[in-house]
Amino acid sequence: MTVAVTPDTKVDRSAGVTAPAGFRAAGVIAGIKPAGKPDLTVVVNDGPSYDAAGVFTTNKVKAAPVLWSQQVLSAGKLKAVVLNSGGANACTGPEGFQDTHKTAETLAEVLGVGAAEIGVCSTGLIGERLPMDKLLPGLSAAVDALGNDAASSLAAATAVMTTDKVPKQAVLKHVDGWSIGGFAKGAGMCAPNMATMLSVITTDAIVDQPHLDHALRNAVSKTFNRLDVDGGTSTNDTVLLLSSGASGVTVPADGFEAALTTLAADLVKQLQADAEGVTKHVSITVQNAATEAEAVAAAKVVAEDNLCKTAFFASDPNWGRIAMAVGNAPTAFDPSLLDITLNGAAVCVAGGKGVDRSEADISGLEIEVVIDLHAGNASATVLTTDLSHAYVEENSAYSS
Repeated sequence: MTVAVTPDTKVDRSAGVTAPAGFRAAGVIAGIKPAGKPDLTVVVNDGPSYDAAGVFTTNKVKAAPVLWSQQVLSAGKLKAVVLNSGGANACTGPEGFQDTHKTAETLAEVLGVGAAEIGVCSTGLIGERLPMDKLLPGLSAAVDALGNDAASSLAAATAVMTTDKVPKQAVLKHVDGWSIGGFAKGAGMCAPNMATMLSVITTDAIVDQPHLDHALRNAVSKTFNRLDVDGGTSTNDTVLLLSSGASGVTVPADGFEAALTTLAADLVKQLQADAEGVTKHVSITVQNAATEAEAVAAAKVVAEDNLCKTAFFASDPNWGRIAMAVGNAPTAFDPSLLDITLNGAAVCVAGGKGVDRSEADISGLEIEVVIDLHAGNASATVLTTDLSHAYVEENSAYSS
């Protein structure tokens, strides 16, 4: 049986991690954030399967929760995940790792499972210890609040927010009786290798662990790793995928990966739309590159270039900046064949001026950049945003 993603399996943002059968979640106020906002999320897998997979930051400076979760996932099983906002628990030394271990042990004790079956994620300011006197009691409160309804799902998505303005969640319900749901957080320090983000995705499909892992890695490479807000790869990036198997439906690996990729792509669009200081949603497609890797590399250079990003902010169709950025990319092409279009206007043709730049209207929210290298058959799209006054102001005041 081939499982295809069809209009019948479109993504719905009214639910998330609790939509698949076998999962409960909660988001509560533990007091980790001084402002008294929700800051602690727990997601529990009630089985009967506990297969899990994860993808983590490529930053050499990895937060304690990343190191812990990588370690426990070596067994390919998770029964629960605890996530806190209000502190990254990164660059906190052995004591920070002990705090993560204690968090897992405490939740495991409350749930009656083993600490090695608990994933841990943190997000927030780097370099400070977590207030364990608040976090640990909050775990009992979170377990008491666990539910499998839409309100519980939304609460879980809300309690992981830092500079996010809105919670981000989605579910894809397949016509064959299984589903995938998830949430994500992230608004800044966003670059390929997953953005400053935490994401938990759940499914009630029966998929064996090796295929679960393979599908997640492929989906992440095509979605989360194609978001680049500011070029900063975080210390805490984590995407976890948990399978309960509670639907009783065995899903072929290719069909599951297609649905997972669709869900992840929707979460990434939500991350882009809520990026720090965003006034433009920019899509950069590089086509006809020699390889997909070169297409991605070229798109990333444009996405991270401050001159391009400030031009996007000003609604200025300054295609020369894009040509400059592409020329700095580790990509093989003939500059005399370079084409660039902005929202459909061919402003650069064969390496020189095309239509007058005034014909490129990029005054709206959406900007589509298409760069044709004429060097092969590969293509890739990277999502980014503009560099606005609000982004600078928000990040200059982040830790104060």
